[in-house]
Amino acid sequence: MALSDTTIRNAKPTDKPRKLSDEKGMFLLITPSGGELWRLKYRFGGKEKVLALGRYPDVGLKDARERRDAARELLANETDPGEARKASRADRAVKAANSFEAVARAWYAKAYADKAESTREKTMTRLEQDVFPMIGDIPVSAIKASDLRRVIERIEQRGALDIARRVHNYMGRALRYADSLDMVERDASASIDLNLILPARDTVHHAAMTDPVAVGGLMRAIDGFTGGFVTVCALKLSALTFVRPGELRHAEWSEIDLEGATWRIPGSKMKMKQDHIVPLSKQAVAILLDLHAITGRGAYVFPSERGGSRPISENTVNAALRRMGYTKEEMTAHGFRAMARTLLDEALGVSQDLIEHQLAHAVKDTNGRAYNRTTHLPKRRTMMQLWASYLDSLKSGADVIPIHGKAAA
Repeated sequence: MALSDTTIRNAKPTDKPRKLSDEKGMFLLITPSGGELWRLKYRFGGKEKVLALGRYPDVGLKDARERRDAARELLANETDPGEARKASRADRAVKAANSFEAVARAWYAKAYADKAESTREKTMTRLEQDVFPMIGDIPVSAIKASDLRRVIERIEQRGALDIARRVHNYMGRALRYADSLDMVERDASASIDLNLILPARDTVHHAAMTDPVAVGGLMRAIDGFTGGFVTVCALKLSALTFVRPGELRHAEWSEIDLEGATWRIPGSKMKMKQDHIVPLSKQAVAILLDLHAITGRGAYVFPSERGGSRPISENTVNAALRRMGYTKEEMTAHGFRAMARTLLDEALGVSQDLIEHQLAHAVKDTNGRAYNRTTHLPKRRTMMQLWASYLDSLKSGADVIPIHGKAAA
C-alpha cells in the first residue's frame, strides 16, 4: 500500500528501527532517535542493495518518488544507481578541485605564505568579494579572457580602478600558476590590455595635513570625537606612532610592553618583513593603559565591535575621519605618516635618517648596510616623546617656533 503524507506525519519512533513501505521498493526508515530516512531497495548484478534518497521532511514524499523513479530508470538501462551516484560525486570533486577558485586558493596559499597579515587579508577579501562569485566555479581550463574582463568591468563600474588593476594581476598570477601545473594552455589574462579597458589613472597620493594650525585642529577634533572608545584610541595612536594603518589595527597586546614603553611589531606584519620597534611616548602609554582595561583580555589592542577575534576593519580610522568632517582629499589614515614625516623634519628639525627609520622605510647606513630594528633606539625614543609633546602643544593652540637645527640628530 502506498504511503501518504498523513501516515508519515503520524508515524512515531520506537525502540527499534522500523520501515514504512511505499511502492516499487521505496520505504521510509524511522530510527529510534526520530530520524526519517528515504531508502530504495533494489537488485543489481544478482545482489540486493539499498540507495539513500534523502531525509524526510527535507525531501518530501513526491520528491522521494521522483528520485526513486530516476534510479529505476538507470536500472532499466543496466546502470547501478549507487555506482552512478559515486561517479557523479567524483566528477563534482574533480570539477571543484579544478575550478578557478580552487586553483586561485592554491596559488594564494603559496604566494602569500610569507606576506604580512594585512596584505594576505586584503588580497583574499578582493578574491572572495570580486572574483570567486563571478568565475570561481568555472573550470580553470575553460577560463577565457572574456570571463576575466567581466570581473574587471564590474569593479570599474563602482569606480575602483586601482582594485580592478590589482584583481587583474591576481587572476593572471593564478592562471600562470595553473599553467605551471599544465592545467591550462595559456594565461587568458595576457589577452587583456588594461589601458584599453580602464580609464587612465592619475597618480594618487595619500592625503595628509602638514600645516601646524590644521594639525592642531585635527587633534582637537579627535579629542572631541563621539565615536567608540576603541576608535578614538586608534585615531590618537595613529597620530602618535605614525605606523601603517594595517600595522596599527593588527596590533596585539603580546607585542606591547607598557612598563618598558615599547611596541615590538614582528616582521610578519611589516611591509619590509623585518621586525620593527616603536618607542611609546608617555601620552601613548597613557592611552594604551586606559584601553587595556577594556580590551586587554583579548588578543587585539583594537578589536572589532563585531567580535574580539578580529581587529577593527581597514576602514575604521578613515570612516572616523569622514565623520569628523575631513574629506578623503584632506586627510586619510595613511596620512598620519606623511604628517609626522613632514613636521618632524620641517618644524622640529629631526634628522631625516631617524624619521625614515621610525617610518620603517628601507634606510641604509653610509656603508650600504640596512639598519637593524634597534639602530638609534634611544634617539628615536627621544624623537617620539618630542613628537607627542609637539602634538599636545598644537592641540592647545600654543605658538610653536620651528627648530632650525637638527633636533634628536
